[in-house]
Amino acid sequence: MWSTLELVKKHLSLAITLSMGAALLVGWQVDTRPLRALVVPLTIGMVLPMMVAINPRVLLFRCAPKVQLTTQYLNFVLIPLVGWGVGLLFFRDQPMVALGLLLVSLFPTSGMTVSWTGFARGNIAMATKMSVVGMLLGSLLAPFYVKLLLGASVSIPLAKMFVQIGWVVGFPLLLGLALRALLVRTLGSPRFAAQVAPKLPTLSAVVMLALVFTAVSLKADMLRDPTLLLSLLPALLLFYAAVFALGLLVGRRFPRGDGIAMVYSTAVRKVSLALALAVTTFGEDGAIAAVALAVALLLQVQLAAASLRVVGWVFGPAEARDESVGERAGSTLAAG
Repeated sequence: MWSTLELVKKHLSLAITLSMGAALLVGWQVDTRPLRALVVPLTIGMVLPMMVAINPRVLLFRCAPKVQLTTQYLNFVLIPLVGWGVGLLFFRDQPMVALGLLLVSLFPTSGMTVSWTGFARGNIAMATKMSVVGMLLGSLLAPFYVKLLLGASVSIPLAKMFVQIGWVVGFPLLLGLALRALLVRTLGSPRFAAQVAPKLPTLSAVVMLALVFTAVSLKADMLRDPTLLLSLLPALLLFYAAVFALGLLVGRRFPRGDGIAMVYSTAVRKVSLALALAVTTFGEDGAIAAVALAVALLLQVQLAAASLRVVGWVFGPAEARDESVGERAGSTLAAG
């Protein structure tokens, strides 16, 4: 059973594609609106493992403040403008699709941020702290950005957005921290790090696939004509190309490990959380934005993998000493 779930996570891009395809086939044949009742439970089930994985000690980790501030400047000043601009360029007459692109730009970092930073031999500890800070800031700022940038074309239920963020971020965060503390106390840090922590991303990914299925099936009729899906590809490719370019250009100004952490803390977005927020806050119309977010999930995995060679070329080879220091710090934070 567990080996099957690990296989799903290992081939996540294919799994997302199959989930979307199954959602279309089912949605064309069956009224899936009753599945809306599952959206909030699925969202909490997806986010909770992410929160259990968070070590609160990461916020105490000392890192170069200039790197952290620059990363969050990119995440919450420049990149939202990129997402908003791409949405206007491609979907001026489809505001809910533009909302999906904006939401991609408002939630930086994911669990894979740390993984991709590790694959590229970057500063894992720095990426870990950036991930936590980015998620918290995104949750606080997203409603204001959506209201400011799309309030003229989309009805933005600001109070409802904050309530939903409380449900899909705040509640799982508090529950996750309490559950983590209980597990660490019961099992000890080494056993938690070895036996529990590695399974958390897999659990989150499997529930995310169910959420993708639900969101896409709700708008399956709209997707009988593939025009929307085809138009999303160039828009999202432009968005990710711009975001990766920003991270690479600015990241080169910092030490290699910190610069790589910056790249993946800006280019890899928490798309699954944005998807959940779109569906829970904007109802059936939000499912249109969720389609854009599902396609973003599909592309992001491929683009992050393809970026490894580019990052290696831009930043050069890692020095053994810097690599080992970053890995030890990241392992210490994960063990908790």
